[in-house]
Amino acid sequence: MPSALPATPLTWIDSAPGDVPVPIQWGVPWPRGVLAEAAPMQLRGPGEGSGTAVDTWVTARWPDGSVKWTGHAALAEGAEQRELVLAADGGGDEPGAERPGSVRVLEEDGAIVVDTGVLRLEVAPGEDAPIRRLVVDGREVGVAGRIVASSAASAQPQAPRREHTVRTTGIRVERSGAVQAVLRLEGHHEVDGEQVLPFVLRLYATAGSTRLRAVHTIIWDADPERLFLTALGLRLQVPMRAALPDRHVRLAGSEGGFLSEAVQGVTGLRRDPGAEVRAAQIAGRPTPPQGSWAPEVSRRLHRVPAWDAWTLRQITADGYGVAKRTAADRPWIPAGGGTRSRGYAYLGDVQGGIGLGLRDFWRLVPTQLDVAGARGDLAEVTAWMYAPSAEPMDLRFYHDGLGQETFADQLDALEITYEDYEPGFGDARGIARTHELSIDAFAATPSTDHLAELAAATSLPPQLCAPPSRLRAARVLGTWDVVDRSTPQRARIEDRLDFLREFYLGQVEQRRWYGFWDYGDVMHTYDPDRHQWRYDVGGYAWDNSELSPDLWLWTDFLRSGDAGAYRLAEAMTRHTGEVDQYHVGRFAGLGTRHNVQHFGCSAKQLRVSSAVYRRHFYYLTADERTGELLDEVASSEEALLRVDATRKVRSDVYAPDRRALAIGLGTDLGALLGAWLTAWERHGDAAAHEKLRAAMSGIGRLPQGFFTGEALWDLDARRFAVDRDRVQVSHLAAVFGMVEIIAELTDLLEDEGFTAAWHEYCRFYLATPEQQTERFGAPLQGISLVPAYSRLLAVVAAAEGDTALARRAWDAFHGGLDDQLNGNALVAQEDWRLRRIDGPGVLEPVDEAAFVSTNDAAQYGLAAIANLALIGDDLPESAVPDATAETAEPDAAAEPEATAVPALTSTKES
Repeated sequence: MPSALPATPLTWIDSAPGDVPVPIQWGVPWPRGVLAEAAPMQLRGPGEGSGTAVDTWVTARWPDGSVKWTGHAALAEGAEQRELVLAADGGGDEPGAERPGSVRVLEEDGAIVVDTGVLRLEVAPGEDAPIRRLVVDGREVGVAGRIVASSAASAQPQAPRREHTVRTTGIRVERSGAVQAVLRLEGHHEVDGEQVLPFVLRLYATAGSTRLRAVHTIIWDADPERLFLTALGLRLQVPMRAALPDRHVRLAGSEGGFLSEAVQGVTGLRRDPGAEVRAAQIAGRPTPPQGSWAPEVSRRLHRVPAWDAWTLRQITADGYGVAKRTAADRPWIPAGGGTRSRGYAYLGDVQGGIGLGLRDFWRLVPTQLDVAGARGDLAEVTAWMYAPSAEPMDLRFYHDGLGQETFADQLDALEITYEDYEPGFGDARGIARTHELSIDAFAATPSTDHLAELAAATSLPPQLCAPPSRLRAARVLGTWDVVDRSTPQRARIEDRLDFLREFYLGQVEQRRWYGFWDYGDVMHTYDPDRHQWRYDVGGYAWDNSELSPDLWLWTDFLRSGDAGAYRLAEAMTRHTGEVDQYHVGRFAGLGTRHNVQHFGCSAKQLRVSSAVYRRHFYYLTADERTGELLDEVASSEEALLRVDATRKVRSDVYAPDRRALAIGLGTDLGALLGAWLTAWERHGDAAAHEKLRAAMSGIGRLPQGFFTGEALWDLDARRFAVDRDRVQVSHLAAVFGMVEIIAELTDLLEDEGFTAAWHEYCRFYLATPEQQTERFGAPLQGISLVPAYSRLLAVVAAAEGDTALARRAWDAFHGGLDDQLNGNALVAQEDWRLRRIDGPGVLEPVDEAAFVSTNDAAQYGLAAIANLALIGDDLPESAVPDATAETAEPDAAAEPEATAVPALTSTKES
């Protein structure tokens, strides 16, 4: 390592944390050859001599072995550190060495014990309540922490509910540093004698902090016809030692507001106990001895009701209600309500308590917070990830098949609803969902201001990131450059990129794209007649990463540092990596094409489960769950043995032993290259490296290179057969991450044949018909997504310094080339604007955009970013053509990705 590591500036994506220190985790990229190993680091403000201790670990390496990405964990020290730098720690400690104030991990009495210096956490394997104890100031403030759940055997709201037995079957220390320790708990639910719903619960403990971060993942493997989830939550019990007036409940409302109440209230009574008594109870401090109270109150205190339970129910994204009751056999008394709760509850007394919060509480509805048993010696607080007050969760397929028993029927139906249906394939078994929670331990009831800051940090966790210029200097994550408005033409394109981002941010809110399974996705296509997205029309509903909106948003964030782009991309990664992808079962390793239900389409494909969509979030946050998702697809080619994506239209067949896989050199290849590259740079995976090298070499040796369209991959030999000589074009090769991954690969690994084949593909896909005929013997047919493919022309133009090709790339980007006009090209619009729509059938006034497709937005965004980075100096004087055009309805034939072999052939087909 260099003797003096240059300081790395870091910025808060949204805003700095408040005055309450909270744990943070983030990632930093390093230019090739700069950092040999993970060195001790620290956070400090500009000009400060010493700073905050930081854990540092390697998350990826360059081919030369130097560090490419590091992960970091620290305790954010508060609002005064609004400008932070990552600098080498001059202390000379070895990485991971214990320092004063370090977190300690040890084993005692069959339990794993984590001591942060201010909090002692005891976790025991093999127990239903694995979180044994939380101890602060030598007192137990939380015990018997566990996952709780229930279900019904039918979707009827009145159906009897059965409590799950939730078993923790394994616990291990996943990461342990001086600053932070991560425990990984796993287990399953037991229902009517069956083991179902496997889960993982990660607990993050940070030195100097009484806050635990909890990340819970549940995998749905139950039969949707027989199990209907009715509740899922995280619960802790809280010892209650103080008298009833000194026991307190706090429930977060909107913004910084809290419902602040005592179990037995002494305010608002007909007789006044005294100002000092009332003030102490409101503040959560010990009330004076009852002998000092006004006797008119103290001798009648037993006449004042003591409340036993509170509930806050956020069933929709737009409203919550609060109620409480004195006993289980007494009625709920309404206690108010509001719009969007921050999802945080406190339960305790003046000798300690627990705060429990759920991130995205109102976005992941239905949710709920419950307090129960507050009058007894052991109360409990629960954050419900699925509210027991909601209707049972129903994951059955949404229609009866409509008579589509044969492939012919299914292909015919595809022509009307764009839905690729097949019996048994619209199956939820294998999808997952991850929630983030916070557990705070207190030695006494905190002030509401203190709780408000903790609730805010739960609702929107502070996130550090290197600025765009620093990220770009490391030369990571493909072809892009920082935002540049130096010319009117560039500024116009940047304005349009901003418009797209802000439009989708607004649509999430306006259309209420929220919910347990839905939050993080956007819709595929708009219906201008109904002024509604096509949420109910087959393959036009949920987008499921179609044409890479996740990749567009992440690249937008890299170059802009925009908080809105980050938060939407983050939510999309959490969704698409869990809900749109299968984690167990026959479809494990594959994702699901767009549909009315996220799991509904019968096309199970690598392009949706692609590591390309998860890498940004993983490297920017070092998030362990996302790393797990990347590991799941490291050898995802094996999944193709179980599902042939083109089974409905394939004329040839696999070899009898099915060890020779047909790999599409578009969406399949991009996903595989992304998975192998990620496994290699994260783990030094030799097999992944071998597959990368072999794939690149094989494509370079194919007579038609990428224009072969589909090549046979030998699973055992780990290489492509190179004797196939035909021309077949995938029109989706430029819109599912392959362009970005190849940009990285050609920078990392030298292979002249592969690079030549790639440049040939980039040049000829949008070449003139005459040029295509000269090369292939006939013009290529079925060319579409022209703006997206414009960046392939830009690749060659930049590599060869060809200004004529650069101008052709810009022409393609602006709407079309010759007879290859893309009817869906939103870029043909002169003015992008929103207009308010009122009318029959419209629930409320809506904004109708001048474009109607997520696909168009993503392809425009990725093409604009790449073209600006590659050939920006050749940008034409007018960045937008003068002519205007009406946006065409998307043509189903323009996107037959999972249902037909691409229809492009030539006279050279063998």
